[in-house]
Amino acid sequence: MTSLRVATLAADAPPPITSAGHGQLGVAVLVGIAVIVVLITRFRLHAFLALTVGSLALGAAAGAPLDKVILSFTNGLGSTVAGVGVLIALGAILGRLLADSGGADRIVDTILAKAGGRAMPWAMVLIASVVGLPLFFEVGIVLLIPVVLMVARRGGYSLMRIGIPALAGLSVMHGLIPPHPGPLVAIDALHANLGVTLALGLVVAVPTVIVAGPLFSRVAARWVDVPAPDRMLPQRPSEELRRRPGFAATLGTVLLPVVLMLAKALVDIVIDDPANRTQRVFDVIGSPLIALLAAVLVGFFTLGRAAGFGRDRLQQTVEKGLMPIAGILLIVGAGGGFKQTLVDCGVGQMILDVSRDWSVPALLLGWLIAVAIRLATGSATVATVSAAGLVAPLAADMSTTHTALLVLAIGAGSLFLSQVNDAGFWLVKEYFGLSVGQTFKTWSLMETIVSVVAGGLVLLLSLVV
Repeated sequence: MTSLRVATLAADAPPPITSAGHGQLGVAVLVGIAVIVVLITRFRLHAFLALTVGSLALGAAAGAPLDKVILSFTNGLGSTVAGVGVLIALGAILGRLLADSGGADRIVDTILAKAGGRAMPWAMVLIASVVGLPLFFEVGIVLLIPVVLMVARRGGYSLMRIGIPALAGLSVMHGLIPPHPGPLVAIDALHANLGVTLALGLVVAVPTVIVAGPLFSRVAARWVDVPAPDRMLPQRPSEELRRRPGFAATLGTVLLPVVLMLAKALVDIVIDDPANRTQRVFDVIGSPLIALLAAVLVGFFTLGRAAGFGRDRLQQTVEKGLMPIAGILLIVGAGGGFKQTLVDCGVGQMILDVSRDWSVPALLLGWLIAVAIRLATGSATVATVSAAGLVAPLAADMSTTHTALLVLAIGAGSLFLSQVNDAGFWLVKEYFGLSVGQTFKTWSLMETIVSVVAGGLVLLLSLVV
């Protein structure tokens, strides 16, 4: 995406589906979120239905025509499922293959033997950070879930003590560190130096992930003490399974999509020519869909065949992997539908309009605008793109280091308080078997800690560099 396109993103967007003013839109957002929370917590309505009703309530409160609200919701649901649905399905197949073959069991045995006791949360945050470097958050989730759940159950750890560090590692990489799409777009929009941004991003990321991961997980585990959900928990391989795949083969299969996507990101940085044949090849094999599909196909041999599975057993494994995720796909998709309804009603543009009159330092302004758009739309990437386009003129007179810090400030703000209009909220809730309230106490609060700690570190760095 070019800088010009980022800067004119709002102007190129289709007109909102309602002519409501800023005040009415603000009320509509509160109404939509309140309806969703009340329906789920008070009336125990399924999250998919609650999100659907909440989207209609949002549109009605904003004064939008009902047919356009329905179209916005269905478009958002469709695009979200198209974007992450296949990835979730492939990840679920890979997770089931790891479990049934004994591969996940092998990984867990090795991890427990090498990093037991107090070192386990630190080991999980390290693994998640490395795996999450080139991956979208959703892809990292589906790859790590089997390992997280099995370590928690087999090692006797609180699920939050293990899960929060893994989520923190993935989230920090997603918001702050290139080659993730959000930071790369902000770097392009602000004409920041990639190397300087990466270096300063690591300086910010390390203490942030320590605070939000292993340290906060101690508190989260006391607040929310839940076991690993049985419906998503990979089971030990059956007794008739006489052999298991080796640790190296299992780890190589899990890391295959990570390597392919990281290779694509590196080639894109080094070559940076869309017409180049090599870059085009890596753009294909490093796409999340192809990378995960390749891991599944390779896993049929390195995991399934290594465990002695025939064709019928492999087919059963695929079917068992897909069955538990139907509800997750619908909930995540409905979260995307609610987000699109917000966007189409003009809530994102409202935030941009209001923020133009804020008189605050550039770094804090970038963080605040990203926070506001994140709360309104639920999307970290949308928040990063919109905020970067708005504050781009402020970067013209900045030094190289301060321009890089502005990129990081925007990335930090884009992670603030994941809630019901964020598909990631529902993904975490369902995978970890949490209630809405428990998800707010753990995942949402962890995201807020990441945003505030990273934003504070950026401001501190600006005083010394």
